[in-house]
Amino acid sequence: MLNERLTRKGVLAALGPGLIWAAAAVGVSHLVQSTRAGAVYGWALIGAVVLANLLKYPFFEYGPRYAAATGESLVEGYRRQGVWVVWVYLALTLGTMFAVEAAVTFVTGSIATQLFGPSLSPFGYSVVLLGISAAVLVAGRYPLLDKLVKVIMVVLAISTVAAVVSAAMARRGVSSAEPAELWNLAGFSFLIALIGWMPTAVDISVWHSLWTLERAKETRHRPSLREALFDFNLGYLGTAVLALMFLALGAMVFFGRGENVASTGVGFSFQLIELYTDALGRWARPIIVVAAFTTMFSTTLTVTDAFPRALHRTTEILAGRSPSTGADEPAPVRRIEWLYWVWMAVLIAGALPLISIFQSSLTRMVDLATTLSFLTAPVLGWFNYRAVTAPHMPEGTAPPVWLRVLTWVGLVFGVAFGIAFLVWRFALT
Repeated sequence: MLNERLTRKGVLAALGPGLIWAAAAVGVSHLVQSTRAGAVYGWALIGAVVLANLLKYPFFEYGPRYAAATGESLVEGYRRQGVWVVWVYLALTLGTMFAVEAAVTFVTGSIATQLFGPSLSPFGYSVVLLGISAAVLVAGRYPLLDKLVKVIMVVLAISTVAAVVSAAMARRGVSSAEPAELWNLAGFSFLIALIGWMPTAVDISVWHSLWTLERAKETRHRPSLREALFDFNLGYLGTAVLALMFLALGAMVFFGRGENVASTGVGFSFQLIELYTDALGRWARPIIVVAAFTTMFSTTLTVTDAFPRALHRTTEILAGRSPSTGADEPAPVRRIEWLYWVWMAVLIAGALPLISIFQSSLTRMVDLATTLSFLTAPVLGWFNYRAVTAPHMPEGTAPPVWLRVLTWVGLVFGVAFGIAFLVWRFALT
């Protein structure tokens, strides 16, 4: 199927899920974590960012691969492996979703204070933004999400490239300062948190498979495997490049100044905006504030859609609507539309208390969410690998040998670092 010829019409029809995936990815991991990496450690963690993007590539690629090849989401792929796999996926999702939603929303709310002023606290803006996200999804669902994200990603890419080029032309980045110590508990914990969402949490592979199916429903065009992977690779490459650019901005503009990275939402958002402004000039500040806000709002919007969408499908299957016993062709699933809205209400209701608790420490909230994602990544990665190598995959759609090898390397890396972190964090302290 990869020998099929790409056509302009087919590519345009398939284009969308990869950019939504990128919008979900380019958020906290980039604006917060990559910038912090450059600001605190200079260029020392550039290898970690490249390695994380490389080793996680297969786990994310398997989402669109499975959906395009089978016409199913990865949730169905998990069900074919046994109902216990779906239960594990549900448990992992419930264990991480409130922290993830809280982190991305609070960062967005913090940046909103720079755009709209301090008339509301970051928590107040977070409440408003979650309400707006829910309203947008009620009004437009996937089609509106798809259109908004494409515009936002273009604005972000242009502004970030301009900032990096300006900083480089100003000959920044040469500093005699020593990077912070990496191989202690604080440094290793940050490394794990950085990798945890670099480029994003592995959960999004499931979301991508669902968005691929939604895009096919909207356009009435089922993408070929080649078309789906082109869309994905475009988004993935873009997020990897942007991650390096955010790290470069932190290293070239912030590192060596002798300032500490602010832990509060308002403080960090101010530093982030000033970082861009310092690189581009005061004239660019309004543009940068809008770009940063729209970037984080797109992440909040996609996460607010994605968790309920994935849990909606998961609940339908676990409720007995899909009585497959592992056969090649599971019985049709009767949709229960209202479950999507129930899960959205649960997600928002669970995220708001976390935002309230951690509103004085944005970095702690972010590190909690990203660390949880890192520790659960090998489990979901293993489930994804089993799905795309299962016997029911159509001929010619299973991953090639090089991708399988990279998968195993990524799994070993994730498990080894996860164990090392837990031992270092709990057994040695």
